[in-house]
Amino acid sequence: MLTSLRRIVQDVASAGSFQEALDIMVRDVRDTLGTEVCSVYLLSPERDRYLFVATEGLNKESVGKLSLQLDQGLVTLVAQRAEPINLQDASNHPRFHYLPEIGEEPFNAFLGVPVIHHREVLGVLVVQQRDNRRFDESEEAFLVTLATQLATVIAHAQATGDIKKLFHAVSGSEFTSTDAMFRGVPGSPGIAIGTMLVMQPPASLEGVPEREAEDVTTELILLDRAINAVRGDLRRISQQFAQSLPPEELALFDAYLHMLDDNALAGDMRERVQRGLWSQGALKQVIREHVRRFEAMEDPYLRERGADVQDLGLRVLAYLQDISTRRSHFPDDTILVGYEVTASMLANIPAGKLKGVVSVRGSGSSHVAILARALDIPAVMGAVDLPIASLEGQSMIVDGIYGEVFLNPSSELQRNYQSLIAAEREFSTELEQLKELPCITLDGWRIGLWVNIGLSGDITRSLDRGAEGIGLFRTEVPFMTKDRFPTEEEQRVIYREHMVAFEPRPVTMRSLDIGGDKALSYFPIEEENPFLGWRGIRVTLDHPEIFMVQARAMIKANAGLQGELRIMLPMISNMNEVEEAKSLVHRAYIEVLEEGVQVKQPLVGVMIEVPAAVYQARQIARRVDFLAVGSNDLTQYMLAVDRNNPRVADLYQETHPAVLHALLEVSRAAHREQTYVGICGELAGTPIGAVLLMAMGYQVLSMNATNLPKVKWVIRNVKRSDARRMLVRVLKMNTAQEVQSYMRAQLIKAGLDRVVPSYHG
Repeated sequence: MLTSLRRIVQDVASAGSFQEALDIMVRDVRDTLGTEVCSVYLLSPERDRYLFVATEGLNKESVGKLSLQLDQGLVTLVAQRAEPINLQDASNHPRFHYLPEIGEEPFNAFLGVPVIHHREVLGVLVVQQRDNRRFDESEEAFLVTLATQLATVIAHAQATGDIKKLFHAVSGSEFTSTDAMFRGVPGSPGIAIGTMLVMQPPASLEGVPEREAEDVTTELILLDRAINAVRGDLRRISQQFAQSLPPEELALFDAYLHMLDDNALAGDMRERVQRGLWSQGALKQVIREHVRRFEAMEDPYLRERGADVQDLGLRVLAYLQDISTRRSHFPDDTILVGYEVTASMLANIPAGKLKGVVSVRGSGSSHVAILARALDIPAVMGAVDLPIASLEGQSMIVDGIYGEVFLNPSSELQRNYQSLIAAEREFSTELEQLKELPCITLDGWRIGLWVNIGLSGDITRSLDRGAEGIGLFRTEVPFMTKDRFPTEEEQRVIYREHMVAFEPRPVTMRSLDIGGDKALSYFPIEEENPFLGWRGIRVTLDHPEIFMVQARAMIKANAGLQGELRIMLPMISNMNEVEEAKSLVHRAYIEVLEEGVQVKQPLVGVMIEVPAAVYQARQIARRVDFLAVGSNDLTQYMLAVDRNNPRVADLYQETHPAVLHALLEVSRAAHREQTYVGICGELAGTPIGAVLLMAMGYQVLSMNATNLPKVKWVIRNVKRSDARRMLVRVLKMNTAQEVQSYMRAQLIKAGLDRVVPSYHG
């Protein structure tokens, strides 16, 4: 059955049109199950009927002509129940509806299964037989399995307008643009309207066979040539971006060059070739191993580095296979679309022509998303349902604010978005005037607006937008670019760069957050459940030699500066961890003083990102200088949802009532102990989140630098008393949808509709 299932799915996927796909589907299913009839019914775009769209065994002249009302017949009963119905004598069922025009009266056995995509019934797949018998369990299971496989095909047809075209062809009415919309996750804010250019990777690692080298010396020469060619490409890309990216951002490309050093990827490849493997096979093995390490990591930023390694590997493979990827023509309004868009793909497009980016894979932490934000190019990542094979040359709208893309948009939709682009441009000009102004509500409540930083390139963007401090410095980044743990001095130099840049503003450095799901190449860890494993503070407390070197480097980096150093401890789940980590930080401070370095004692705080810490927040607050909620991880742990998995993205709800009550509990605990409390997470960078958090009493909101100006504008245009009134109402609500709807209405009522675009409600 599995072989038949795969064959049917492949046959349907290779069809030249949607109608052809339906015809193949019913033919192959009938032949595989040996039934007399197989038919498909699809829900109309207006959701008011089911159209008879394909059949093998019934009257084909009725295809496209016959339809069922929503409460008419067994087919619609399958759809209503959203579960299979298996009958041996269908004609005696109360919902049986006789349709003489399709000739189904002799067929007694009936099995119908719903075709469901993202909880929505799109159609019904039916098989029928003359015999008075029930289809057996294996046949029912096969049809259910097939329906789940084919749901994506039908969902694509629904989104691209093929189903609407089919219904219009039947009715004879004129077909109009469908404004087909696909959801992803926001990668880089902004809106772009342009022409799609589909780019695929230059080569495929999957197609590389495993075999021995015929001549090791020749294979080593080929490998060196390919690696050197890629090094040249990277230098060219860096030069191409030199005028549009801040110098610090260009350091990423230096990191890629280091990955190709002999003591990193290149060295591993050469070692395998010397053991007798041909160069392409060695490349495949090494890249796969490194990519697997990154993809097993929970931290979204670090996990996305696997795509960078994959991109490097594909570029080397392309030269080994002598594949050219350059194109000669690019639309002036290019929207770059790909299964997994990479930095090198961006570099292939001439400056000024790239208007937007859409990637089927990836998240807001992907390197291409980071570059898109630096270049102010709208981007949508993780658009898993986008049928990229058929998009070349079509028009598209990219909404990087809400993570949505529209194929072949109507003139009306384009006009709406063009007016939004103009309004956003005007609004951005106004926001620039707020840079030097404090973030104070209309009734005098002061909020600190800080930034989350992972790369040196974030420094310039953050300061340009008026950041008042660093609320989260991800110290893992320097560790990821090495083939060993960085020395104390190497770390001190990096930390010092950030502290000097932000002087005299406070800088919050998170201690090393690695573990089973974020293993370094030189510190491998394998666990069955890395999400609940050896990570964060658990690792560094087990290895105090790592913790002490980092703490000393942080403390030394603050020597002679007025700015406040704040050391933040991740993944805290009990008080013993707090006490032990504080003791190590104090010991590091004493050691630095004993070396003759005059420096202030750092503040020590805890990240509240585990539910256990929420319920011990008051005890923790008594023992530390500050609390900072990591709202991204806290939401994921509380709701058991990976926010970077597009399949369950709808369940990741930062305004879920449980999350909001937990956030309020932490704030209250901190205030009762007179402990400073802030938050670093995506919620703080949203208008709704910022207003609610301010009402809860959070003193610092730390966010992506891009969101800072809008959040400041919102806070400066509301009263805290009004925000607290909104919070009281929100805390009585039962769903995130209720919260979002109410808060949007309140912001619009307060005259803040510019941060709540009307086309989203």
